[in-house]
Amino acid sequence: MTRRAKITVIIALMLGMSLAALDTTIVGTALPSIVGKLGGLALYSWVFSIYLLTSTTTVPIYGKLADLYGRKPVFLFGSTLFLLGSILCGAAQSMEQLIIFRAIQGLGAGAVLPIVLTIIGDIFELNERARVQGLFSGVWGISSVVGPALGGIIVDHFSWRWVFFINVPFGILSCILLTLALKENVERKKQKLDYLGTLTLTGSVVALLFFLLQGGTTWSWLSLPSLGLFALSILLAASFLFQEQRAPDPILPLTLFTNRIIAISSIGGVILGIVMFGITSYVPLFVQGVEGGTATSAGITLGPLLLAWPIAATISGRIVIRYGYRFTSVLGMAFASIGTGMITLFTVGTALPFIVAAMFIIGTGLGLASTAFILSVQNAVPWKQRGVATASTQFVRTIGGTIGVALMGTILNAQMASRFPAIFASFPAATASLPRHVSQANVLLTPDLRASLPLAFLHQLQLAFSQSLFWVYALMFAFAIIGVSLMFLFPGGRADKYSYKSTQQSSTDDTSEDSREVEDTPSLSNTLS
Repeated sequence: MTRRAKITVIIALMLGMSLAALDTTIVGTALPSIVGKLGGLALYSWVFSIYLLTSTTTVPIYGKLADLYGRKPVFLFGSTLFLLGSILCGAAQSMEQLIIFRAIQGLGAGAVLPIVLTIIGDIFELNERARVQGLFSGVWGISSVVGPALGGIIVDHFSWRWVFFINVPFGILSCILLTLALKENVERKKQKLDYLGTLTLTGSVVALLFFLLQGGTTWSWLSLPSLGLFALSILLAASFLFQEQRAPDPILPLTLFTNRIIAISSIGGVILGIVMFGITSYVPLFVQGVEGGTATSAGITLGPLLLAWPIAATISGRIVIRYGYRFTSVLGMAFASIGTGMITLFTVGTALPFIVAAMFIIGTGLGLASTAFILSVQNAVPWKQRGVATASTQFVRTIGGTIGVALMGTILNAQMASRFPAIFASFPAATASLPRHVSQANVLLTPDLRASLPLAFLHQLQLAFSQSLFWVYALMFAFAIIGVSLMFLFPGGRADKYSYKSTQQSSTDDTSEDSREVEDTPSLSNTLS
């Protein structure tokens, strides 16, 4: 491939990756305003959960299809589906439609990031690849930081629909550039796709999401629909575990989790996902619903978290080498616990510097812990298993975040249902003047209605909303505390003692084949250098 073609491919892939990164953060600050327009605060967490679910469970399938049919057609298919979902999301007329279209968008997004990384590996040699991967990591970091503020600016000065429509021109340009520049000769390999594993896992999580998000609102917890969904989720989860044990190429290799380091890292990853997605979903809701801030101010509030994360992640690698996994992960989860403890103190009138400080501390903690988790997993397996081990732990993290966000939505809906009706009943005249199509939960997120409320009525609603969100934040805090405790299960001492190479050399059962493979496996310090 010529240098010019490589540069064109890099530009195309950077555009694709930046869109995927933006979409994970830009919607968080826009969604409270979207709810104000479309209604349906009870469905708030579905918009995040369904996107995370569909964009995660499809990743292994897209990876194997890329080996079968080539990287380019799979990337173009995923990008097209992502853009179609973006157009439909922008045109949505109700929260139910938005949720369905976000699912379509997620189905496309599942192809973008893994195929971008695969193409980089295809067209660059190892020495070039390190520099290019650094460039793409920078693009991801910048896009993640810019996303919340950009989402707020778009909502405040244009229309929330452009949060989705903005993807279209850049996505089309990415597809055109890649089509023209990337030429590949596909050597088709026989692959056994784990369709059954994907379907049973997706079905189990979807049934659990319906159980969590509709139970107690659409129907009671002990009703037949609730119990049926819970039973279906358990049945499909058991079927998934059975399938993964017998599949020749499983979507989630369960044997990896027999390794203590990988198991602890995966549990830590689940907690990290719950905190990370919980913060980006529910802090903007506080800023706009309780504080009365704009979408732009909500975006700026998340900025310190997304800025501190990559800085801490960079430092974390050096700390891991010097002090080991246990120290780094405990330190990271301790910071996350302090930060989430601070957000449980959020109430009406909380000062912006306090919110910013909490976000920065949480970002620092998550950055320290996430790098420790990734490095511990990659260093615990031989080179040939490194890709699947890394992907599996990231996969578990996102699934954990998906379920965590849904659980928080359940708590928020239950809390609002117990507090709001009595307040509205106390102000019959003001309540009668409100439009009938606007639900009680949406009043604080609709600027015009909010401005028309009597001050006493507004203050009580703000206080009730803040108290409802407290229990959401308390759940994050509890998980963070559990995370600190679990991180002590990591083995102590320097990380190099627990590398695959070191553990194999200390074992008397090594075979000569394993020894040769291990010698070719990069050490942890080389990986970070």
